[in-house]
Amino acid sequence: MNEKRNAYIAAIIYAFIIGLSFMFVKVTLSVATPLDTLAHRFTIAWIAATVLLLKKGLNKVNVTKKDVLRIALLAILYPTLFFSFQVFGLVHTSSSEAGIIQATIPIFTLILASIILKETTTSSQKIAVSLSVFGVISIMYMNGAGGTKASLVGTGLILLSALTSSLYNVFARQLTQRYSLFTITYIMTLFGFIAFNGVALTTHVINGTVRQYMQPFGHWDFVLAILYLGILSSLGTSYLSNYALSKIDASKMSVFSNFATLITIVAGVIFLKEEFHLYHIAGSIMIILGVVGTNYLGTSRNLSKKTSR
Repeated sequence: MNEKRNAYIAAIIYAFIIGLSFMFVKVTLSVATPLDTLAHRFTIAWIAATVLLLKKGLNKVNVTKKDVLRIALLAILYPTLFFSFQVFGLVHTSSSEAGIIQATIPIFTLILASIILKETTTSSQKIAVSLSVFGVISIMYMNGAGGTKASLVGTGLILLSALTSSLYNVFARQLTQRYSLFTITYIMTLFGFIAFNGVALTTHVINGTVRQYMQPFGHWDFVLAILYLGILSSLGTSYLSNYALSKIDASKMSVFSNFATLITIVAGVIFLKEEFHLYHIAGSIMIILGVVGTNYLGTSRNLSKKTSR
């Protein structure tokens, strides 16, 4: 019971950090490119992880090349694709809208779990899934109807971010049973550091803009935001999500993204003064009702059996 309680506490903290991260990403994008934001974010995360590694002892990450490859494959989904889709999506859309779309993670998780793990769903769950999907489609349609082509692109990218997060929830469940939480977190952070810095620096070299790489650190708001994103939102959430997934089912963990959605919406409207239309409210209600229904209306017994193996 104590382990389950701690897992749910970790999931709640994870949701709060993720919920506020959209706002901080928008702050960094005001002075830095998406690629530079990702590179600096994971540089900070890797430095913090390495400091922890040195304190814990180098023997805390004792893996073979095969183990590293297995974890690196997971790292392609999270953090690489997840954060890439997220940050480029936030270039074209508001943090509030991104938070709404992110609420589809539990839906994708349930669908992917049924396909990959051969789990079954009830009729009530199928209706709930359809409701959430309709909510997402309605937001995308209204964005397009309003002539906001860029926002439509941003919505699509955030949707892809949610999809990769769901794939991660499904596949990470097994790895958390095999490796230590710190091992998985460190290798994933290292992978993000190498990937994002490699792409960002290569782009600067090609464009002859290497000097611009460090310019964002001349802004205090960027420094504070990137510290939050690197230490808490990248390193911290990786550890918290891996811990929660080692104790509770993937579908139960994914539902906590809805807490993040509410926090993102409130933070975007209050602190960033973002616009929030009636169709956003209607769409978010449909998504959240669908998520709640998917997770609580006749939860599949096969889910608990298969994810606990």
